[in-house]
Amino acid sequence: MNAPESQRLVGAPVKRKEDYRFLTGNGQYTDDIVLPQQSYAYFLRSPHAHARIRSIDKTEALAAPGVIAVLTGDELAADKVGGLPCGWLIHSIDGSPMKEPPHPVIAHDKVRHVGDQVALVIAETLQQARDAAEKIDVDYEELPAVVSAADAAKASTLVHDDVPANTCYTWGHGDKAATDAAFAKAAHVTTLDIVNNRLIPNAIEPRAVNASYTRQDDSYTVYVANQNPHVERLLMGAFVLGLPESRLRIIAPDVGGGFGSKIFLYPEDVALTWASKKIGRPVKWTADRSESFLTDAHGRDHVTRAELALDADGKFLAMRVHTTANMGAYLSTFASSVPTILYATLLAGQYATPAIYAEVQAVFTNTAPVDAYRGAGRPEATYVVERLVETAAHEMKIDPAELRRKNFIRQFPYATPVGLTYDTGDYEPCLARAQELADVKGFPARRDEAKQRGKLRGLGYSCYIEACGLAPSNIAGALGARAGLFEVGEIRVHPTGTVTVFTGSHSHGQGHETTFAQVVADRLGLQLDQVEIVHGDTGRVPFGMGTYGSRSLAVGGSAIVKALDKIEAKAKKIAAHLLEAADTDIEFSNGVFRVAGTDRTKTFGEVALSAYVPHNYPLDKLEPGLNENAFYDPTNFTYPSGAYVCEVEVDPDTGESQVVKFTAVDDFGNIINPMIVEGQVHGGIGQGLGQAMLEQCVYDNDSGQLLTGSYMDYAMPRAGDLPDFTVETATGTPCTHNPLGVKGCGEAGAIGSPPAFINALVDALSPLGVKDIQMPATPHRVWQAIQAARP
Repeated sequence: MNAPESQRLVGAPVKRKEDYRFLTGNGQYTDDIVLPQQSYAYFLRSPHAHARIRSIDKTEALAAPGVIAVLTGDELAADKVGGLPCGWLIHSIDGSPMKEPPHPVIAHDKVRHVGDQVALVIAETLQQARDAAEKIDVDYEELPAVVSAADAAKASTLVHDDVPANTCYTWGHGDKAATDAAFAKAAHVTTLDIVNNRLIPNAIEPRAVNASYTRQDDSYTVYVANQNPHVERLLMGAFVLGLPESRLRIIAPDVGGGFGSKIFLYPEDVALTWASKKIGRPVKWTADRSESFLTDAHGRDHVTRAELALDADGKFLAMRVHTTANMGAYLSTFASSVPTILYATLLAGQYATPAIYAEVQAVFTNTAPVDAYRGAGRPEATYVVERLVETAAHEMKIDPAELRRKNFIRQFPYATPVGLTYDTGDYEPCLARAQELADVKGFPARRDEAKQRGKLRGLGYSCYIEACGLAPSNIAGALGARAGLFEVGEIRVHPTGTVTVFTGSHSHGQGHETTFAQVVADRLGLQLDQVEIVHGDTGRVPFGMGTYGSRSLAVGGSAIVKALDKIEAKAKKIAAHLLEAADTDIEFSNGVFRVAGTDRTKTFGEVALSAYVPHNYPLDKLEPGLNENAFYDPTNFTYPSGAYVCEVEVDPDTGESQVVKFTAVDDFGNIINPMIVEGQVHGGIGQGLGQAMLEQCVYDNDSGQLLTGSYMDYAMPRAGDLPDFTVETATGTPCTHNPLGVKGCGEAGAIGSPPAFINALVDALSPLGVKDIQMPATPHRVWQAIQAARP
C-alpha cells in the first residue's frame, strides 16, 4: 500500500481528485442544500444611489400569499444588531485613525448605493418572496450622489454626514524627504496619470447563504459560499450578533470560485442568520446575477499620479506616487488594507530603487463597496511600476528589457524602501527565458510583416513581484490587522493507517484536496486515495484563517507539515518500542520505519494500528492514538516573481487589438503540482487581460446608476479574445522560511498581465505618437487614441 520511491507525488502533475464530483454534477454547493421547513429570502434593494428613507410601509407585503416575515432596519436596531466591522485599521499621516462610519446590515434612515438592502422578505417560496417585495412601499427623499473617486474629496455631497470631504484616511508610506531630494537631482523624470479601472468579480457560483437556528441549544448553523469560514464566524459572532463561537457553526461547502469576493462578511449573511431565529425556520438566499453585479464587493478603482526619477544612465533614483482609492459606500472587511499595506509596500517591484514615497487618499462614494479582488493591491502596484518603467525606457530611448536589467535587485535578502524584505529571488533568468520563448529577436520581422498588411504590432514587458501568504501576525497587527494571519493543520491517523487532514485553508477551485494530499501521502508513503482533506467547517476544523493572498500552500501547507513532523516523531517512538530499539536509531522513509543499518522494519500501517490497539505499546511514555495538530505563523511573506512578454496586433482602422502571443515565466519556488500551477496562471492571465482589454464597471456620474449591470454591458473575455499562452515555471528560488519552499501562484497571472498588454499596445501605437492609453483598451478607446494622434 506504500508508494514506490520512484513515484514521488510532490512535483508530479497529478490529476485533481475533486474534479470527478464536479464534472459529474455531484458537487454540493450552498444552493443545493435544502433543510427541513426551508424558507426563502428576497432582498428589496434601493433603486437610488443616495436617498433618505422617510418611511417603509410593508402592510400589503405581510398580507401577501406565503409571506412569513418582512424585516427592516428598525427590527435590527430593536434587537441591537450592530453594523459590519472592518478588519484592518489604517491611520492617516497625522496619526488619526481612519473614519469608520456604520455599515448597516439593512439600511436604516439612509441608502448609500444602488442595491443597498432596504427590506428582507421571507416566504415559503422564492417567487412568493419576490412578489411580496413589490408590494412594499418605500418613501425615498432622493439626494445628490458622488460616484467618481477623483471627485469625491471636493464634492459638496457627503456619503456619510460625519465624514468630512468623504475621506476615510490619507496615508503615507516611505521616506518623503529622501524621495523629494532624489527627484531634485534627477536627469530624467517620467510622469504618468493612471486609472486602474473598477472591476466586478464574476465567480461561476453567486453568493449564497442558508441559515438555520436550533432552539434546543440556542445555536446557529450557517451554510455560506465563503473563502474563510472561521473569519466569518469571528466577525459575525463576536462583532455583530454578540454570539459565543460555540453557538455559531459556519460551513462553506463546495464553492464555485471566489477571486477574493467571497472573503468578506456580507450583510446578507448576518441578516439571514439573525432572521432564522426570528422566524424559527431555516432561511435561504442565493443572489441572482443582477444582485451580484450590484452588491458583490468590487475591485481596483484607483486614480494615480506616478513619477519615476532616473539618472542620465537610466538608473532608478526614486519613485513618487499619489493614489486616490475608492472605498465605495462602506468599508468592506479588508478594504482599508488593499490600497495601503498591500499596494504601497510593493512599489519597489523587482528594482533597486533607493527612495520611494506613496500617499494614498481613500474616499467614500455612492457605489458598491470595494475590496480585495484577485491580487488585491499587488496588480495595482505592478501596473504603476511597470507602466512607469516601460514609459521611461521609451522616453530615454533605452531597450525596455535592458532598462529593467540595469535596475534589477541582485543581492538577497533585500530590504526595500517600502518596508518589505525579499528573502530570495533571481530575476534575470526569468526575463531571459521569457524573451527566448517569446522569440523577441524575431519580433522586428513580425512587425514589418504586419505593417505590410496595414496592421500595427507591438511588444511589451512586465516584470512583477508580489507578496503572498500574508504574515507574520505580529507585524500585520502593528500595521493595523485586527486578526491573526496564521494557519492550522491537523493530521488524524486512523487505525488502518489512512489519514484525514483538517485544514483551515479553504478550497474554491485551487485543488487543495489534491495538493495537500500529495504533500501528506508523499511524506507518509501512502497512496493518494488514502488521504482525505477536510476544510470549510468550523464545527470540524480548528480555528484557521481561510484562503486568500496565495497563502494556501505557503501557510496552510506549512501548518500541515508541522503537524506531520509531530506525527513522525511520535510514530518513531512507537516503532522503536515495537522494534526494540532506541527512537534515535529509527529511520523513516517511504512509509517504512527501519532500525538504521538493519533489515528490521515496521510499516506505517503497523505503527498506526499499534497506536490504537496498544497491546504492545510504551504506555508509560506515550499516550495512545496518533493525532496531532499544529499552527503555523510565517516569519515573512513569500515573494513570487516573473517576467511576461505580450505581443499585440492592432487594426488602425477599427481599433481592434489582438493578443497574438503571450509568454509567462514565473518563479514560484518549489512546485507541488505543476499541472495545477499552470491552470492557476492561465486563469490569472485571463482575468488580467480581461481588465486590460475589456472589463470596466461604470456608474452614471450624475445618478449613480450602475450602467454595466449585466453581461450585456460588462464585457468579460471569451475564449476567442485570448491566445494560447506559453507558460513556464522557472527553476526557481525556493522560499527560505517555510518548510515546503513554496511561494504561491494563484494571483500571479492577474498581476503581471495587464501592464504587459498595455505596454505592448502603446508600443504598437507609438509610431503614431501615442504615449499612453488607459484600461480597458477597448477598440473604441484605441480608435479614439489613434484619431487623436493623427494630424
